[in-house]
Amino acid sequence: MMKQLVLLAGLLAAMSGSAFASEQAAPEQGKTVEELTAACTACHGPTGVSPTTAFPIIAGQHKTYIEKALQDYRSGARKNAVMAGQVANLSDSDIEKLAAFYSKQESPLYTPSGD
Repeated sequence: MMKQLVLLAGLLAAMSGSAFASEQAAPEQGKTVEELTAACTACHGPTGVSPTTAFPIIAGQHKTYIEKALQDYRSGARKNAVMAGQVANLSDSDIEKLAAFYSKQESPLYTPSGD
């Protein structure tokens, strides 16, 4: 059942990503954060806190980590068919906006203090 749920969510995300990617904003304006996060929400939740353990929490991650991960999905250096489809048409500016947004979100993740 969980495997089917993950597969269904991935399929829905891939379908929404192709529709999302076909929407073009004026080049001088770029996409807004709301437009960019629309496709992410299906799996990662509205603020990057996934509603299920099937998808990672991206809220509160380091900005540079998110940027690198998205760039690697886009280039193929990091393999995931769903994510590759989601980031295929993102510009460097789009990736930077997404990373900035999700890195500033409140997260249930924490770094243990060494004490």
